[in-house]
Amino acid sequence: MRDTRRTRLGLLALLLAGFALITVDARGQQPGERGPLDQARNVAAGVFGPVERTADSATRSVGSLFDGWGHSSADETRIKALQAQVSGLKTEVETGAQDRVRAAQLDALEKITGLGGLSTVPAQLIALAPTQDGSWTATLDAGSRDGVAVDQSVITGDGLVGRITSVGPGTSTVLLAVDPDSVIGVRLAGSGPIGTAVGQDPHTLKVSFFDPQLKIAVGSPVLTLGTADAATSVPGVPVGTVSKVLDTPGQLTRTALVKTYVDETAVDTVGIVTEPVRSDPRDAMLPGGH
Repeated sequence: MRDTRRTRLGLLALLLAGFALITVDARGQQPGERGPLDQARNVAAGVFGPVERTADSATRSVGSLFDGWGHSSADETRIKALQAQVSGLKTEVETGAQDRVRAAQLDALEKITGLGGLSTVPAQLIALAPTQDGSWTATLDAGSRDGVAVDQSVITGDGLVGRITSVGPGTSTVLLAVDPDSVIGVRLAGSGPIGTAVGQDPHTLKVSFFDPQLKIAVGSPVLTLGTADAATSVPGVPVGTVSKVLDTPGQLTRTALVKTYVDETAVDTVGIVTEPVRSDPRDAMLPGGH
């Protein structure tokens, strides 16, 4: 519609007329009764409907000022009841989605522990944040009453999370593998060259392999080195894949960056390894059956 003076005056007249109809009708109308201007309103709707639709975008902010002026107390009660129902349904949907995520994580955890022959205590992460000294830690809802002890490994269905550093009766703290103070013995899948991994950021480890001439392919899987006789050093747990090989001429080690399998910012359900494995699972726990 062309923005002319006549058009603007016409819109203003429609707004004033509509406001008058709302005011008169709202004051004289009782719940369940037809307003005295219902017939006039129906006629007006047929005449001005197309104009109203065309001018909708121009008048929406003005119309919002009058929203609800004609509602009775019964209408307001019904609206509040509907709002409460919507809020309740939204909570149910969100809770259901969380339950599905946790169920999927438990299924993945059960699968990886079965492949590795691991005995674990399931736990949920209840807090995740860097501490004042810069350490990346998480609090779990399992403690000494559940058989949790310091230095036990913590995993998810995707791989390594970290190790337990402190334990209370009902909670424990895990130092995440991506923490700069975390040092983990690791090896490449397959042939098994070994090295040490330290944290870089929430998704990356820096690994120094002891062979300076080692040929490393981007995408190569990395697992924990560990031993088969201690719950505090579990072998064969997936750590991540090589994302970049660093140029370190003259160094005694070969260095690579590893992208972790576990997204530390999205961890919810974990397993705490409480018993040593009977034998080294080698590469059995790698995702995709590498």
